[in-house]
Amino acid sequence: MRPIIFALALSLSTTGIINAQDDDDLAVAASEAGETDVEIVDPMEPRDATDLTLEEFVWVARPVIVFADTPNDPRFIEQLELLAERPEPLLERDVVIIVDTDPGAQSAIRTALRPRGFGLVVMQKDGNLGFRRPSPRDVREIIRGIDSFSFRQEEMRSNQ
Repeated sequence: MRPIIFALALSLSTTGIINAQDDDDLAVAASEAGETDVEIVDPMEPRDATDLTLEEFVWVARPVIVFADTPNDPRFIEQLELLAERPEPLLERDVVIIVDTDPGAQSAIRTALRPRGFGLVVMQKDGNLGFRRPSPRDVREIIRGIDSFSFRQEEMRSNQ
């Protein structure tokens, strides 16, 4: 598994170290930061849970995992639409979106979180469970929940 560089590039660009305009700039930033063999990903592009583990995101990002038993579940479709409507507040909070719509594949994330049917799970940066919801939620409710996490409150205090 290759390291994920989106959070590094995002934090470097927001701190003014780089101004990444495209994947080439992100790759240069990763190289300058000493990262080799990196995978450039768009954090708002839903990633399939099949080859991922929650440990990959500890202290790097806040996974928002959307579970369903099929990609045709109307709640699953609605949740992805709600997330796509307002990506900026999610990016500010280092969110990465993960989807799992295949219970038969038994991904490591599905095995760890054991959802039943549709579920929205938000993880904290330290790897602990933030909250679960059994129905779709809008971005406003998700970011309110994230902003209540103690580590996020520390982030907000240190950015003032």
